[in-house]
Amino acid sequence: MGFLVLSRKEGESIRIGDSIQIVVTEIGPNRVKLGIKSPRSIPVYREELYQKIQEENRKAAQITNVVLDEAGHFLRKWEILKNMEK
Repeated sequence: MGFLVLSRKEGESIRIGDSIQIVVTEIGPNRVKLGIKSPRSIPVYREELYQKIQEENRKAAQITNVVLDEAGHFLRKWEILKNMEK
């Protein structure tokens, strides 16, 4: 994946495709404020929040796999007991 570096002044913007516009709204001594216009269907996150979401999704997937494994063991035991009753 490539990395594009651009210089922009306050009030200037860049476009990503036809539907995303990023505007430099304020430049301060230690930070830059950006405004992002995009369709609601395109999620926009700060990087640190995006990383947390990804980590929570990984944890949830691991828990789901454990639960499914346990459910599979339970069903196999249930089938064995059910067959023993016949």
